[in-house]
Amino acid sequence: MTVCVPVRDMKDTAAFTALVDREQEVTVTKNGYDAIHCMSSDRYRIMQEEVAKARLLSRLMLAESELSNGEYGDYDEFSASVRKQHGL
Repeated sequence: MTVCVPVRDMKDTAAFTALVDREQEVTVTKNGYDAIHCMSSDRYRIMQEEVAKARLLSRLMLAESELSNGEYGDYDEFSASVRKQHGL
């Protein structure tokens, strides 16, 4: 669960870093409103990996859709068109 702390709690950087490491997610507030959302480096790495996996899965699903709809060309046709287009 996210812990909310005022922005002044960030002055003691060692204690704030320990809080983020312990709680995983910390919301820093300024004048009663959300100002900054902090997370541990492990949690950030996991989130980045999940985003990368989702992007890869999305691209694979698109490729499977293109393949099933016949929207593809073989390598020989592709290389011939590139050579013709660039005069190679």
